[in-house]
Parts: sequence; C-alpha cells; structure tokens
Amino acid sequence: MYILAFDTTGAQCAAILMEDGKTIEKYSRFMDFGQADELLPQIKTMLEKNKIKFEELGLVSVCVGPGSFTGVRASISAARAFSIACPSLVVDGISAFDAYAVGLEPEELADLNAVIIETKRDDFYFQVFDAKLNKVTPPQAAMYEDIIPYLRHKKVSLTGDGVERFLSRPSGLQLHCIKMPEALDIEDLGRAANKRFQNKQIDFPKPLYLRLPDVSVPKAE
Repeated sequence: MYILAFDTTGAQCAAILMEDGKTIEKYSRFMDFGQADELLPQIKTMLEKNKIKFEELGLVSVCVGPGSFTGVRASISAARAFSIACPSLVVDGISAFDAYAVGLEPEELADLNAVIIETKRDDFYFQVFDAKLNKVTPPQAAMYEDIIPYLRHKKVSLTGDGVERFLSRPSGLQLHCIKMPEALDIEDLGRAANKRFQNKQIDFPKPLYLRLPDVSVPKAE
C-alpha cells in the first residue's frame, strides 16, 4: 500500500511517500513562510517521479499540529481536498506529539517520555507518554514550571524541537534520553501513519489548536 504523509505545521515543508512502511522518497525544506505554496507542487513531483497515480494511494496522513495556525490550516485543507477529489481515499490526521513519540527507539524509552514542542513564546507545547507510549497527559500548552512536576521522581526521555530551550536551565530530572531535532522527522510521521493504519486507528484530520491565535486590534488613526 502506498502512503503519503506531509507536514507544514512547523518551520518546514515536508512530505514522504512510502510503500508498505518503507520510504520511497521524502522531501523536507526548512522555511518560516510559504509552506502552503511549496506543498502541493512537491507532492505532485514525488508522485510523477515515481509513476504513482493519485488514486493508487491507500492512505494520506497529515500532521494536525500543534504549530502555526497558517501551517496547520494549509496541511489539513490539502488533506481534506484530497478526500473530496478521491472519496475512496483513507485520510488520517496525526498530532505532532504522536509522531515525535514514535521516533523514540525502544532503548530510548523511559518510564515517562515527554514531547516538548517549540511555541516561539515563553511557554511550550507538551504531552507525556508512558513506557508503552500510552498517553499520560492530554496535549497542552504550559510554562516550564508547570511541566516539571509531571516529570519528577521517574526516569524521563525528552524529544521534540522545544527540548533544547526547555533544558536551557537546570531541570533536576532523571534524564534517560535527550533528542533535540530541529523539526519533526517526516519519516516518523510516515511510521506513525503506517502504525495507526495497521491498528485501525484512523481519525479524519481536525486541527489541534492549544491556544488562541496571535492577533492584534488595528490602532485607531
């Protein structure tokens, strides 16, 4: 089965094409803006290069956030458009937390495994999983001081693009493994997509927003 997975929720535009869980081709480019304009042409190029017709895809999986509001909307809009264009296509939405967690190898798993995602503000997005990657906490946005109590008194592994900033001050945690990727590895999103499909855990894409958008009121002249 062919799987297409993609992500524009962070500071990148990334897509991967897989067959039966194995990578055929992947694309990733770091960019702060313009992910929506980059995504569809790259998907088209990947499919044409590998002579795969869109209707041959068995699953399309999209990262639903958290991340930038524009990036989340761009990815989900594309996935929903695909489902309209091809009603028989299975379309799934995966959180960045689940994808990051899948990237932890068995020997890297600890009693608690926290995914820490950058918000570019003072707080962090975070979610905690147990040793079997069952969810211990819901996904949420919180300050450093509010996250630490969840992680004390047990061995902890940390992953996510917010880990480097999170550990910029002494934590006092019993750290087992630390992973500090610059962004979500698109192969991990593909692996999570394949795993969810095999476990029949498909969930139609819905945006994962953990706080209100940054907006400002125009100043009166």
